Amino acid sequence: MEVNFWELVKSSEPVPLAVMGLLLMFSLLSWTIIFSKMVQFRRAKNSNLQFLRAFRKATRLDAVAAASEQFRAAPLVTVFDFGYSEVSRQLAAHSKMTNMMALERTLQLGMSEEVSKLERSMNWLATTATVSPFIGLFGTVWGIINAFQTLSLTGSTSMRSVGPGIAEALVATALGLAAAIPAAVFYNHFGYIIKEMGARMEDFSLEFLNLTERNLEG
Repeated sequence: MEVNFWELVKSSEPVPLAVMGLLLMFSLLSWTIIFSKMVQFRRAKNSNLQFLRAFRKATRLDAVAAASEQFRAAPLVTVFDFGYSEVSRQLAAHSKMTNMMALERTLQLGMSEEVSKLERSMNWLATTATVSPFIGLFGTVWGIINAFQTLSLTGSTSMRSVGPGIAEALVATALGLAAAIPAAVFYNHFGYIIKEMGARMEDFSLEFLNLTERNLEG
C-alpha cells in the first residue's frame, strides 16, 4: 500500500506532529549552521593564506599591521593583533621587549579567542547528532502504540488498518536519522578543520616571535 506523506502528516495526532516538527526544526537549523560554517571556514582559509603571504614578505611588524586591515576574515590577523598590541605596550613602556613570556601568553590568548569563534554553534550540531535519533525513536514508539491500539479497537488484522500508524512511526525514525546523520558528519569534518586552523595559528605564533626578535636585533 502506498502512503502519501502529506496525507499522513495531515492525519497525524498532535504528539507525532510535534515530534516531526521538532525534528524538521533541528534539521533546518543544522543545515543553516552547516552552510554558514562552510562559508566561514572557506573565507578564513583563503584570508589566512593571503595574510600569511603578506606577513612573510614583510620585514617589520608595523608594515604587517598596516596591511592586516584587508585580511580581517583571517584568524591569524587576530593572533597578530594580540601580539602586536603586547609588543607596542612593552616598547612604549621600556623602549624594548622585556618580557617575552608575556608576549607568548598574549599570543595564546589570541589563539584561544579565534578558536572560540570558529567553534561557535558547533554545540548545536553535536546536540542534533545526539538527540535527534532519540526524538525519532520516541515518535516511532508512540506511532507503534497507536497502531496496536487501533488494531485492538477495530479487531482487524489487516495491514490496511494498521499501515498508517506504522508508516507514521517509521517516518519519525527517518526524520530523526535525516537530522542526525548530516549533523554528525559535518561536526566531525568541521572539528578537523578547526583543529587544523588551530595548528596553523600555533605555527604562526612562532613566526611572529621570530619576526619580533629580528626587529629587535635590527
